[in-house]
Amino acid sequence: MDNSNVIIIGAGASGLMCAIEAGKRGRKVRVLDHANRAGKKILMSGGGRCNFTNYTVEAANYISHNPHFCKSALSRFTQWDFIDFVHRHGIPYHERLHGQLFCDDSAKDILNALLAECRQYGVVIELNCRIDKLQQTENGGFVLDTSLGERRSDSLVIASGGLSIPKMGATPFGYRVAEQFGIKVWPTRAGLVPLTWQDDDGRRLAPLSGIAVACRASCGERTFRENLLFTHRGLSGPAILQISSYWRPGETLSIDLLPEFDLVERLKAARSNGNNTKLQNLLAEYLPKRLLQALLDDNYLLAAAANCSDKQIDAVATRLHTWTVKPNGSEGYRTAEVTVGGVDCDSLSSKTMQCLQVPGLYFIGEVVDVTGWLGGYNFQWAWASGWCAGQYV
Repeated sequence: MDNSNVIIIGAGASGLMCAIEAGKRGRKVRVLDHANRAGKKILMSGGGRCNFTNYTVEAANYISHNPHFCKSALSRFTQWDFIDFVHRHGIPYHERLHGQLFCDDSAKDILNALLAECRQYGVVIELNCRIDKLQQTENGGFVLDTSLGERRSDSLVIASGGLSIPKMGATPFGYRVAEQFGIKVWPTRAGLVPLTWQDDDGRRLAPLSGIAVACRASCGERTFRENLLFTHRGLSGPAILQISSYWRPGETLSIDLLPEFDLVERLKAARSNGNNTKLQNLLAEYLPKRLLQALLDDNYLLAAAANCSDKQIDAVATRLHTWTVKPNGSEGYRTAEVTVGGVDCDSLSSKTMQCLQVPGLYFIGEVVDVTGWLGGYNFQWAWASGWCAGQYV
Protein backbone atom coordinates (compact mmCIF):
# COMPACT_ATOMS: atom_id res chain seq x y z
CA MET A 1 0.00 0.00 0.00
CA ASP A 2 1.27 3.46 -0.89
CA ASN A 3 -0.15 6.71 0.48
CA SER A 4 -0.02 10.07 -1.29
CA ASN A 5 -1.59 13.44 -0.68
CA VAL A 6 -2.66 13.53 -4.32
CA ILE A 7 -3.12 10.90 -7.02
CA ILE A 8 -3.54 12.18 -10.56
CA ILE A 9 -4.84 9.75 -13.18
CA GLY A 10 -3.42 10.75 -16.54
CA ALA A 11 0.11 11.85 -17.43
CA GLY A 12 -0.96 14.24 -20.17
CA ALA A 13 -0.91 18.03 -20.39
CA SER A 14 -3.42 18.81 -17.63
CA GLY A 15 -2.25 16.01 -15.33
CA LEU A 16 1.42 17.00 -15.48
CA MET A 17 0.62 20.68 -14.93
CA CYS A 18 -1.53 19.81 -11.92
CA ALA A 19 1.23 17.57 -10.55
CA ILE A 20 3.82 20.34 -10.84
CA GLU A 21 1.63 22.88 -9.06
CA ALA A 22 0.67 20.49 -6.27
CA GLY A 23 4.32 19.49 -5.91
CA LYS A 24 5.32 23.14 -5.53
CA ARG A 25 3.02 23.29 -2.51
CA GLY A 26 4.88 20.43 -0.89
CA ARG A 27 2.20 17.87 -1.61
CA LYS A 28 3.21 14.24 -2.09
CA VAL A 29 2.03 13.65 -5.66
CA ARG A 30 1.70 10.44 -7.64
CA VAL A 31 0.67 10.34 -11.32
CA LEU A 32 -0.71 7.10 -12.75
CA ASP A 33 -1.11 6.32 -16.45
CA HIS A 34 -1.88 3.13 -18.35
CA ALA A 35 0.39 4.16 -21.23
CA ASN A 36 4.05 3.23 -21.51
CA ARG A 37 5.09 6.85 -21.90
CA ALA A 38 3.95 10.15 -20.43
CA GLY A 39 2.54 12.88 -22.66
CA LYS A 40 1.93 10.85 -25.81
CA LYS A 41 -0.66 13.28 -27.11
CA ILE A 42 1.68 16.20 -26.48
CA LEU A 43 4.33 14.51 -28.61
CA MET A 44 2.06 13.94 -31.59
CA SER A 45 0.31 17.32 -31.48
CA GLY A 46 0.87 20.01 -34.07
CA GLY A 47 2.59 17.60 -36.43
CA GLY A 48 5.16 16.92 -33.72
CA ARG A 49 5.72 20.63 -33.02
CA CYS A 50 2.99 21.08 -30.36
CA ASN A 51 0.71 24.08 -30.85
CA PHE A 52 1.00 24.78 -27.13
CA THR A 53 -1.12 27.94 -26.85
CA ASN A 54 -2.39 31.00 -28.71
CA TYR A 55 -1.68 34.71 -28.33
CA THR A 56 -5.42 35.39 -28.11
CA VAL A 57 -7.47 33.22 -25.74
CA GLU A 58 -11.07 34.00 -24.85
CA ALA A 59 -14.07 32.06 -23.56
CA ALA A 60 -15.58 32.46 -27.04
CA ASN A 61 -12.93 30.04 -28.33
CA TYR A 62 -14.52 27.19 -26.36
CA ILE A 63 -17.62 25.00 -26.61
CA SER A 64 -19.45 24.00 -23.43
CA HIS A 65 -22.97 23.64 -22.08
CA ASN A 66 -21.80 26.25 -19.56
CA PRO A 67 -19.93 28.79 -21.70
CA HIS A 68 -18.89 30.85 -18.66
CA PHE A 69 -17.23 28.01 -16.74
CA CYS A 70 -13.83 28.23 -18.41
CA LYS A 71 -13.43 31.97 -17.75
CA SER A 72 -12.10 31.61 -14.21
CA ALA A 73 -9.31 29.16 -15.03
CA LEU A 74 -8.31 30.92 -18.25
CA SER A 75 -8.05 34.26 -16.44
CA ARG A 76 -5.93 32.90 -13.58
CA PHE A 77 -3.46 30.91 -15.67
CA THR A 78 -3.25 32.70 -19.00
CA GLN A 79 -1.45 32.07 -22.26
CA TRP A 80 1.18 34.53 -21.03
CA ASP A 81 1.81 32.37 -17.98
CA PHE A 82 2.49 29.35 -20.15
CA ILE A 83 4.65 31.42 -22.49
CA ASP A 84 6.67 32.37 -19.41
CA PHE A 85 7.08 28.64 -18.68
CA VAL A 86 8.33 28.15 -22.24
CA HIS A 87 10.78 31.03 -21.84
CA ARG A 88 12.06 29.70 -18.51
CA HIS A 89 12.96 26.44 -20.15
CA GLY A 90 14.57 28.10 -23.15
CA ILE A 91 12.24 26.49 -25.66
CA PRO A 92 12.42 28.21 -29.08
CA TYR A 93 9.02 28.79 -30.67
CA HIS A 94 7.30 30.69 -33.46
CA GLU A 95 3.92 32.14 -34.35
CA ARG A 96 1.83 30.87 -37.23
CA LEU A 97 -1.54 32.08 -38.49
CA HIS A 98 -4.10 33.43 -36.04
CA GLY A 99 -1.68 33.67 -33.11
CA GLN A 100 -0.91 29.96 -32.94
CA LEU A 101 2.37 29.19 -31.15
CA PHE A 102 4.49 26.15 -32.07
CA CYS A 103 7.83 24.78 -30.94
CA ASP A 104 10.61 25.48 -33.43
CA ASP A 105 12.15 22.07 -32.91
CA SER A 106 9.96 19.42 -31.31
CA ALA A 107 7.01 18.81 -29.01
CA LYS A 108 9.53 16.87 -26.93
CA ASP A 109 10.76 20.24 -25.66
CA ILE A 110 7.42 20.91 -23.95
CA LEU A 111 7.12 17.41 -22.53
CA ASN A 112 10.71 17.37 -21.30
CA ALA A 113 10.16 20.70 -19.53
CA LEU A 114 7.04 19.40 -17.79
CA LEU A 115 8.78 16.20 -16.73
CA ALA A 116 11.81 18.16 -15.49
CA GLU A 117 9.59 20.21 -13.19
CA CYS A 118 7.81 17.07 -12.01
CA ARG A 119 11.20 15.68 -10.99
CA GLN A 120 12.15 18.98 -9.38
CA TYR A 121 9.09 18.86 -7.12
CA GLY A 122 9.28 15.18 -6.28
CA VAL A 123 6.35 13.97 -8.38
CA VAL A 124 6.27 10.19 -8.81
CA ILE A 125 5.04 9.02 -12.22
CA GLU A 126 3.98 5.39 -12.61
CA LEU A 127 3.37 4.15 -16.17
CA ASN A 128 1.86 0.90 -17.47
CA CYS A 129 -0.52 1.17 -14.52
CA ARG A 130 -3.98 -0.34 -14.97
CA ILE A 131 -6.65 0.77 -12.51
CA ASP A 132 -9.01 -2.08 -11.66
CA LYS A 133 -11.06 -0.48 -8.91
CA LEU A 134 -11.48 2.98 -7.42
CA GLN A 135 -13.49 3.97 -4.37
CA GLN A 136 -13.82 6.61 -1.72
CA THR A 137 -12.98 5.66 1.85
CA GLU A 138 -15.05 6.44 4.93
CA ASN A 139 -12.70 9.25 5.93
CA GLY A 140 -13.05 10.90 2.51
CA GLY A 141 -9.82 9.71 0.93
CA PHE A 142 -9.53 7.38 -2.04
CA VAL A 143 -8.20 3.87 -2.52
CA LEU A 144 -7.24 2.45 -5.91
CA ASP A 145 -6.59 -1.18 -6.77
CA THR A 146 -4.05 -1.11 -9.59
CA SER A 147 -1.87 -3.51 -11.50
CA LEU A 148 1.06 -2.08 -9.48
CA GLY A 149 -0.65 -2.60 -6.14
CA GLU A 150 -2.91 -0.57 -3.90
CA ARG A 151 -2.59 3.22 -3.95
CA ARG A 152 -4.22 5.62 -1.48
CA SER A 153 -4.59 9.40 -1.48
CA ASP A 154 -6.40 12.27 0.17
CA SER A 155 -7.30 13.88 -3.17
CA LEU A 156 -7.92 12.30 -6.57
CA VAL A 157 -7.62 14.15 -9.88
CA ILE A 158 -9.05 12.70 -13.08
CA ALA A 159 -6.97 13.94 -16.02
CA SER A 160 -7.53 10.94 -18.25
CA GLY A 161 -8.63 12.83 -21.38
CA GLY A 162 -11.44 12.08 -23.80
CA LEU A 163 -12.07 9.50 -26.49
CA SER A 164 -10.02 11.09 -29.26
CA ILE A 165 -7.36 9.00 -31.02
CA PRO A 166 -7.87 5.61 -29.34
CA LYS A 167 -4.64 4.29 -30.86
CA MET A 168 -2.89 6.66 -28.46
CA GLY A 169 -4.67 4.99 -25.55
CA ALA A 170 -7.83 7.10 -25.21
CA THR A 171 -10.52 5.43 -23.09
CA PRO A 172 -13.82 6.43 -21.41
CA PHE A 173 -12.24 5.92 -17.98
CA GLY A 174 -12.86 9.47 -16.76
CA TYR A 175 -16.51 9.42 -17.73
CA ARG A 176 -16.99 6.12 -15.91
CA VAL A 177 -15.48 7.58 -12.75
CA ALA A 178 -17.86 10.53 -12.97
CA GLU A 179 -20.84 8.23 -13.44
CA GLN A 180 -19.65 6.05 -10.53
CA PHE A 181 -19.98 9.07 -8.26
CA GLY A 182 -23.29 10.20 -9.73
CA ILE A 183 -21.82 13.13 -11.67
CA LYS A 184 -23.54 14.07 -14.90
CA VAL A 185 -21.67 13.44 -18.15
CA TRP A 186 -22.84 15.20 -21.30
CA PRO A 187 -22.96 12.97 -24.42
CA THR A 188 -19.66 13.01 -26.26
CA ARG A 189 -18.81 13.29 -29.95
CA ALA A 190 -15.72 13.71 -32.07
CA GLY A 191 -14.50 17.30 -32.54
CA LEU A 192 -11.89 18.91 -34.79
CA VAL A 193 -12.39 16.03 -37.18
CA PRO A 194 -12.69 15.57 -40.98
CA LEU A 195 -16.20 15.10 -42.37
CA THR A 196 -17.18 12.38 -44.84
CA TRP A 197 -19.12 12.39 -48.11
CA GLN A 198 -22.59 11.10 -48.78
CA ASP A 199 -22.34 8.32 -51.38
CA ASP A 200 -23.44 10.48 -54.32
CA ASP A 201 -21.09 13.31 -53.40
CA GLY A 202 -18.27 10.84 -52.86
CA ARG A 203 -18.55 9.40 -56.37
CA ARG A 204 -18.47 12.88 -57.87
CA LEU A 205 -16.01 14.65 -55.60
CA ALA A 206 -13.54 12.01 -54.39
CA PRO A 207 -11.38 12.58 -57.51
CA LEU A 208 -10.72 16.11 -56.17
CA SER A 209 -8.63 14.64 -53.35
CA GLY A 210 -5.61 16.83 -52.63
CA ILE A 211 -7.14 20.13 -53.73
CA ALA A 212 -6.93 22.87 -51.09
CA VAL A 213 -8.66 26.25 -51.33
CA ALA A 214 -9.46 29.18 -49.06
CA CYS A 215 -13.09 29.25 -47.96
CA ARG A 216 -15.64 30.47 -45.47
CA ALA A 217 -17.39 27.45 -43.95
CA SER A 218 -20.65 27.95 -42.07
CA CYS A 219 -22.93 25.77 -39.99
CA GLY A 220 -25.91 27.57 -38.53
CA GLU A 221 -24.64 30.87 -37.16
CA ARG A 222 -21.03 29.68 -36.75
CA THR A 223 -18.54 30.59 -39.49
CA PHE A 224 -14.81 29.96 -39.93
CA ARG A 225 -12.63 31.43 -42.65
CA GLU A 226 -9.74 29.06 -43.23
CA ASN A 227 -8.45 26.61 -45.83
CA LEU A 228 -10.47 23.62 -46.95
CA LEU A 229 -8.95 20.34 -48.15
CA PHE A 230 -10.68 17.78 -50.36
CA THR A 231 -9.89 14.16 -49.45
CA HIS A 232 -10.91 10.90 -51.07
CA ARG A 233 -13.35 10.37 -48.16
CA GLY A 234 -14.68 13.89 -47.63
CA LEU A 235 -13.63 17.33 -46.48
CA SER A 236 -10.82 18.33 -44.13
CA GLY A 237 -8.49 21.28 -43.57
CA PRO A 238 -8.68 23.90 -40.79
CA ALA A 239 -12.07 25.32 -41.84
CA ILE A 240 -13.74 21.92 -41.73
CA LEU A 241 -12.02 20.81 -38.53
CA GLN A 242 -13.23 23.98 -36.83
CA ILE A 243 -16.81 23.73 -38.05
CA SER A 244 -16.95 19.98 -37.30
CA SER A 245 -17.09 20.70 -33.57
CA TYR A 246 -20.40 22.51 -34.12
CA TRP A 247 -21.84 20.30 -36.88
CA ARG A 248 -24.42 17.64 -36.01
CA PRO A 249 -25.52 14.71 -38.20
CA GLY A 250 -28.19 15.75 -40.69
CA GLU A 251 -27.08 19.38 -40.81
CA THR A 252 -25.89 21.10 -43.99
CA LEU A 253 -22.73 23.15 -44.40
CA SER A 254 -22.63 26.28 -46.51
CA ILE A 255 -19.24 26.92 -48.06
CA ASP A 256 -18.11 30.12 -49.76
CA LEU A 257 -15.29 29.09 -52.10
CA LEU A 258 -14.52 32.69 -53.03
CA PRO A 259 -14.58 34.48 -49.68
CA GLU A 260 -12.37 37.38 -50.72
CA PHE A 261 -14.63 39.08 -53.28
CA ASP A 262 -18.09 39.30 -54.87
CA LEU A 263 -18.11 37.09 -57.99
CA VAL A 264 -21.25 38.76 -59.37
CA GLU A 265 -19.46 42.10 -59.53
CA ARG A 266 -16.43 40.61 -61.27
CA LEU A 267 -18.43 38.68 -63.86
CA LYS A 268 -20.63 41.68 -64.66
CA ALA A 269 -17.52 43.82 -65.03
CA ALA A 270 -16.07 41.25 -67.45
CA ARG A 271 -19.33 41.30 -69.41
CA SER A 272 -19.35 45.08 -69.51
CA ASN A 273 -15.81 45.04 -70.89
CA GLY A 274 -16.85 42.66 -73.67
CA ASN A 275 -14.57 39.93 -72.35
CA ASN A 276 -15.04 36.86 -74.60
CA THR A 277 -13.07 34.56 -72.29
CA LYS A 278 -14.97 31.40 -71.35
CA LEU A 279 -16.07 31.30 -67.75
CA GLN A 280 -14.03 28.14 -67.09
CA ASN A 281 -10.87 30.05 -68.00
CA LEU A 282 -11.91 33.21 -66.21
CA LEU A 283 -12.81 31.33 -63.03
CA ALA A 284 -9.63 29.25 -63.23
CA GLU A 285 -7.80 32.37 -62.06
CA TYR A 286 -9.49 31.80 -58.69
CA LEU A 287 -10.22 28.07 -58.37
CA PRO A 288 -8.74 24.82 -59.77
CA LYS A 289 -10.34 23.73 -63.06
CA ARG A 290 -11.11 20.26 -61.70
CA LEU A 291 -13.10 21.78 -58.89
CA LEU A 292 -15.00 24.07 -61.25
CA GLN A 293 -15.83 21.15 -63.54
CA ALA A 294 -17.18 19.17 -60.59
CA LEU A 295 -19.43 21.99 -59.37
CA LEU A 296 -20.61 23.72 -62.57
CA ASP A 297 -22.32 22.41 -65.70
CA ASP A 298 -20.65 22.86 -69.08
CA ASN A 299 -23.35 25.27 -70.24
CA TYR A 300 -21.96 27.68 -67.64
CA LEU A 301 -18.28 26.84 -67.99
CA LEU A 302 -18.23 27.15 -71.79
CA ALA A 303 -20.18 30.39 -71.92
CA ALA A 304 -18.26 33.55 -72.82
CA ALA A 305 -18.33 36.18 -70.10
CA ALA A 306 -19.50 38.82 -72.60
CA ASN A 307 -22.60 36.76 -73.40
CA CYS A 308 -23.68 35.76 -69.88
CA SER A 309 -27.12 36.79 -68.68
CA ASP A 310 -27.78 38.06 -65.19
CA LYS A 311 -29.44 34.73 -64.45
CA GLN A 312 -26.34 32.78 -65.50
CA ILE A 313 -24.04 35.03 -63.50
CA ASP A 314 -26.25 34.73 -60.42
CA ALA A 315 -26.39 30.94 -60.77
CA VAL A 316 -22.61 30.61 -61.04
CA ALA A 317 -22.01 33.00 -58.13
CA THR A 318 -24.55 31.25 -55.94
CA ARG A 319 -22.96 27.88 -56.63
CA LEU A 320 -19.47 29.08 -55.71
CA HIS A 321 -20.34 31.47 -52.88
CA THR A 322 -22.91 29.21 -51.20
CA TRP A 323 -21.98 25.65 -52.10
CA THR A 324 -24.00 23.42 -49.79
CA VAL A 325 -22.84 20.03 -48.54
CA LYS A 326 -24.61 17.62 -46.23
CA PRO A 327 -21.87 15.39 -44.77
CA ASN A 328 -22.65 11.74 -44.17
CA GLY A 329 -20.76 11.83 -40.89
CA SER A 330 -17.29 12.38 -39.49
CA GLU A 331 -14.14 10.28 -39.40
CA GLY A 332 -14.92 9.76 -35.71
CA TYR A 333 -12.63 9.50 -32.73
CA ARG A 334 -10.01 7.70 -34.82
CA THR A 335 -8.75 10.99 -36.24
CA ALA A 336 -10.51 13.55 -34.02
CA GLU A 337 -8.22 15.96 -32.19
CA VAL A 338 -10.63 16.48 -29.30
CA THR A 339 -13.79 15.17 -27.67
CA VAL A 340 -16.80 17.47 -27.41
CA GLY A 341 -18.93 16.96 -24.30
CA GLY A 342 -17.89 15.28 -21.06
CA VAL A 343 -18.11 15.89 -17.32
CA ASP A 344 -20.75 18.50 -16.53
CA CYS A 345 -19.21 21.86 -15.62
CA ASP A 346 -22.09 22.66 -13.27
CA SER A 347 -20.93 19.73 -11.12
CA LEU A 348 -17.50 21.33 -10.63
CA SER A 349 -16.11 24.43 -8.96
CA SER A 350 -14.77 26.76 -11.66
CA LYS A 351 -12.19 27.99 -9.15
CA THR A 352 -10.77 24.65 -7.98
CA MET A 353 -12.10 22.05 -10.49
CA GLN A 354 -13.30 20.03 -7.47
CA CYS A 355 -16.60 18.14 -7.60
CA LEU A 356 -19.23 19.99 -5.64
CA GLN A 357 -20.81 16.76 -4.39
CA VAL A 358 -17.64 14.68 -3.87
CA PRO A 359 -15.01 16.58 -1.86
CA GLY A 360 -11.47 15.62 -2.83
CA LEU A 361 -12.39 14.53 -6.37
CA TYR A 362 -11.29 16.77 -9.26
CA PHE A 363 -11.70 16.68 -13.04
CA ILE A 364 -9.42 18.62 -15.38
CA GLY A 365 -8.53 18.88 -19.06
CA GLU A 366 -10.32 17.22 -21.95
CA VAL A 367 -12.51 14.96 -19.79
CA VAL A 368 -14.45 18.10 -18.77
CA ASP A 369 -17.18 19.54 -21.01
CA VAL A 370 -14.90 22.31 -22.30
CA THR A 371 -13.66 21.97 -25.88
CA GLY A 372 -11.42 24.47 -27.61
CA TRP A 373 -11.06 25.53 -31.20
CA LEU A 374 -8.15 24.47 -33.35
CA GLY A 375 -5.12 26.65 -32.62
CA GLY A 376 -3.67 25.84 -29.20
CA TYR A 377 -6.86 26.44 -27.23
CA ASN A 378 -7.22 22.90 -25.94
CA PHE A 379 -3.70 22.90 -24.58
CA GLN A 380 -4.34 26.24 -22.89
CA TRP A 381 -7.43 24.76 -21.22
CA ALA A 382 -5.30 21.80 -20.09
CA TRP A 383 -2.63 24.06 -18.61
CA ALA A 384 -5.17 26.38 -16.96
CA SER A 385 -7.48 23.73 -15.50
CA GLY A 386 -4.49 21.69 -14.29
CA TRP A 387 -2.92 24.76 -12.69
CA CYS A 388 -6.16 25.64 -10.88
CA ALA A 389 -6.64 22.19 -9.41
CA GLY A 390 -2.97 22.12 -8.45
CA GLN A 391 -3.50 25.10 -6.12
CA TYR A 392 -6.06 23.21 -4.03
CA VAL A 393 -5.51 19.44 -4.12
